[in-house]
Amino acid sequence: MPFLLATEPGHPDRDNEDFAAVTPDGVVLLDGVSAPYGVDTGCAHGVAWYTRRLGGLLAAGLVGDRPLRDVLAAAVTTVSSLHGPGCDLTCQETPSATVLLVRFAGDRLDHLVLSDSVLLAEDTHGTVTAIADTRLDDLRRKLASAPLTTRAGTPERRAELDERGRAIRAHRNVPGGFWTAGADPRAAAEALTGSLPLDGLAGFAAMTDGATRGVEVFGTQTWHDCYTLAMGGPAALIGHVRALEGADAERRESTPGKLHDDATVVTWTPN
Repeated sequence: MPFLLATEPGHPDRDNEDFAAVTPDGVVLLDGVSAPYGVDTGCAHGVAWYTRRLGGLLAAGLVGDRPLRDVLAAAVTTVSSLHGPGCDLTCQETPSATVLLVRFAGDRLDHLVLSDSVLLAEDTHGTVTAIADTRLDDLRRKLASAPLTTRAGTPERRAELDERGRAIRAHRNVPGGFWTAGADPRAAAEALTGSLPLDGLAGFAAMTDGATRGVEVFGTQTWHDCYTLAMGGPAALIGHVRALEGADAERRESTPGKLHDDATVVTWTPN
């Protein structure tokens, strides 16, 4: 099963909080959720610590035929037990991650998606389908529909944007909001799952949102464009995103928050 994998941190002097693993059974892809600078996470560890432990447990859990939601719930429970007494796992900013799982299961490909990493699947007719959990994007669009009331480039505008960010985070892992894998295994029940027939599949690309910015942030790509570039080499897609970010570095029109993000891409073709 030919896999290719590329990953790059958003900043070379910081931990890459993404995690990716390829096994004979499938793929695990995580994107760690960082708290804003200065916000207390209630945890003595870091996001990279969390994603590496959760990712390793999920890779082991792909063996066998347990439902993927059960695999995720068990892994979250085990990682929660690894935290020490100094960690407050009730804190909403406790380390968490988006989750994308793919498992080869006989004649089908099972998948699970929780939060904003994306699985792009191409059928044998050349049609590319995006398999995504859009609840976070839906929430962002809803909050963004209210016009900003402060002048661009001012401290007041920065404060207004920060408040919108806090409003989004307040909806994480609550009913009616969006979900990530953190300390509560009940999040696994909120994951989107499904299957695709392998005999109709020409390939797939799994990617964290740091690699999908050409589609979701800059609007320079369709999902088909994104998939095609990734299948030509995962590093090429990340390089494309970095070039877009570099062009936006001075004006920050498309990236008012995070200029660079950790980016990871895993691709697979059947031969």
